[in-house]
Amino acid sequence: MVEALRCRACGSADLLPILSLGRTPLANALVEAADLATPDATFPLDVVFCRGCTLVQLTLSVPPERLFREYAYFSSFSDALVGHARRLVERLVPDRRLGAANLVCEVASNDGYLLQHYVAAGVPVLGIEPAANIAKVARERGIETVSEFFGRDLARALRASGRVADVIHANNVLAHVPDLRGVVAGFRELLAPSGLAVIEAPYVRDMIDHCEFDTIYHEHLCYFSLTALDRLFRSEDLTIVDVEHLPIHGGSLRIFATPSASSPARSGSVDAMLADERAWGVDKDATYAAFASDVETVRRDLIALVDELRREGHHVAAYGAAAKGATLLNYAGIGADRIDFVADRNTYKQGRYMPGARIPIVAPSALLDRAPAYTLLLTWNFADEIFSQQAEYRARGGKFIVPVPRVEIR
Repeated sequence: MVEALRCRACGSADLLPILSLGRTPLANALVEAADLATPDATFPLDVVFCRGCTLVQLTLSVPPERLFREYAYFSSFSDALVGHARRLVERLVPDRRLGAANLVCEVASNDGYLLQHYVAAGVPVLGIEPAANIAKVARERGIETVSEFFGRDLARALRASGRVADVIHANNVLAHVPDLRGVVAGFRELLAPSGLAVIEAPYVRDMIDHCEFDTIYHEHLCYFSLTALDRLFRSEDLTIVDVEHLPIHGGSLRIFATPSASSPARSGSVDAMLADERAWGVDKDATYAAFASDVETVRRDLIALVDELRREGHHVAAYGAAAKGATLLNYAGIGADRIDFVADRNTYKQGRYMPGARIPIVAPSALLDRAPAYTLLLTWNFADEIFSQQAEYRARGGKFIVPVPRVEIR
């Protein structure tokens, strides 16, 4: 384990502590039944703010090889995420005039949930996915995939082999990498002179404003504002030319970056958001000071509600064996004594147990078969999709507990 004494983006040592979630297990380290007697390895989960460049980040880096060589998250199990990717591809193919002579790469390409849409449009693709089990699934779907960690060295090797990207996608991956500068430099190395990098990352302002503390776990080393991203990309000769604020994952940024030497004039939305962040206080200690208090309020209210429902004789389940769920359950100290099971569509997770909490993971059919009166929605970022999928459960009287930004029953 490596403790960050300096900012991962700018190297500043001026790091302000803003939140500690204690020692928790790795959020995606699902437990096999045979290992239930073995205690989980736990690590500090502490968050700091860099006064040098505004980047919010964890103090501890768990080696990527431990986190990502075998992975439990398959993007294609989310219909909303697949649809989100398809709409972006349908927009970029005509906008960039992409065809058989081009190459689109995705860093952390998972099971091909995004690149499959380019393949359907006749555009050559290359996925880069370090998780061997997921890369195998992508290849089986016809997506050429390199099972390696992305950075400057891999980008140079691909370029030397004649692979130059007209478009690079990287969705929800920048937050995962300890060598931020190396990955962004890799984008610059792999891009064609007129190429475009399209990056999505959860937005730190939404995390702070809406108390989305469960998006904090050891895989997510960094939490980005546009201010932090702009400084990071400029340091590696890339210019952010446009930005969009998206609702997905509780609030995300989508940035469009090009090599600085050939960048077009940047959109007014970039300057507008940078100005808005300054007014919000992106570089002020006070902006982050109340976060820990808000987080503790959610923890206290959730425990009180679940315990009250159990005292009234109700069964309580949970939905979504996601990493954010592991953070919430472990920080709140909610385990199998309070939650009967966690339902999840991902067949890879079913039959295993939530790390730390040791709650069994089962198929969503359990909501109808076992009919818990209340279900804690751990994947609140896909609430509309899940409510639609579980319409029958709700029609029979089942209710969902939504924990963020405040605890409520829906």
